[in-house]
Amino acid sequence: MSPLILKRGKDMNFINGSKAVHCSIALDGPSGAGKSTIAKAIAKDMNYLYLDTGAMYRAFGLYAIRNGIDFSGSWNDKGNEKALIALLDSFDLDVNYVDGLQRVYVCGEDYTDYIRTNEVSKAASAVAVISAVRLKMVELQRKIAAGINVVMDGRDIGTYVLPNATVKIFVTASPIARAKRRYKELLDKGDNSHTFEQVYNDMIERDKNDSTRSFAPLTRADDATLLDTTDLNLEESIEAVRSIILSRLGLK
Repeated sequence: MSPLILKRGKDMNFINGSKAVHCSIALDGPSGAGKSTIAKAIAKDMNYLYLDTGAMYRAFGLYAIRNGIDFSGSWNDKGNEKALIALLDSFDLDVNYVDGLQRVYVCGEDYTDYIRTNEVSKAASAVAVISAVRLKMVELQRKIAAGINVVMDGRDIGTYVLPNATVKIFVTASPIARAKRRYKELLDKGDNSHTFEQVYNDMIERDKNDSTRSFAPLTRADDATLLDTTDLNLEESIEAVRSIILSRLGLK
């Protein structure tokens, strides 16, 4: 796997009037809680690097699909797991930032516009339970976070990837609210291939996979602030996260 290529922004972080040496913000939570959208807005506002860790797993999930792995039905047998681990040897991942937006490249091909489908969501959840895959991704994520102020969102950022993150927030919402958001996202992209019931059921299944996997499961860190966005719109959610961050950094 090739090293990540990053375009890094100017460090503008200050804490209590002094320039901070390093700051990391971890946003965790289940699928559809709005983590990625919120994290992007916060990173832009604070001029931090935003790393969409979920996109990395989605990219590997799509790579696996294109290499013949079938994630439908009962896919998770030892044969498929071995095949996925073997794919890591040929999986080259690069991340570039174009106009402040993260673009994910696999073996030189831009995967960014193809990794938000329901099929890829299921694949991402499936590959994420394999420890060899997570270890490789986490290694890359930690290298990035070690050298720059960063906002990361995912399932295990505050508990495993960055256990010493400066600020940890667990963003959640009811399953119905999250499914509605994901369904609208799919429709807005012209994807009419799934009913709301399918999206909801897939989300429940993904919640189960993410929270019960043996390696770094989805869970709230003991020192993470809980934010329920069920009854909040996007702007309100962003403002709530911003308020939490400023408070934790002593800037409020």
